[in-house]
Amino acid sequence: MTETVDAAVAALNEKLGTDGFDGKAKMVIENEGSIIVDDAGAREADEDAEVTLTADAETFRGILEGTVNATAAFMSGQLSVDGDMGQAMKLAGALS
Repeated sequence: MTETVDAAVAALNEKLGTDGFDGKAKMVIENEGSIIVDDAGAREADEDAEVTLTADAETFRGILEGTVNATAAFMSGQLSVDGDMGQAMKLAGALS
């Protein structure tokens, strides 16, 4: 696991708390790795999911820190979403 993925997993688990996420999402950090977010929380993994969000490390870091709006990142092409857009919106809401 890279330092970037490690930090993202820790930040996601802190934001999600003990409830995790009602669904299954994959976050792909370009050139770093992927993270699965589900009812067990966040962990490094590369599994099938209802939605896959892909961005570079800087964009994901900004989303997790609250300095980048996920919707704005998607609209500007910094964040791509493949799969269930409803799950993507639910995840974005859980992270804000």
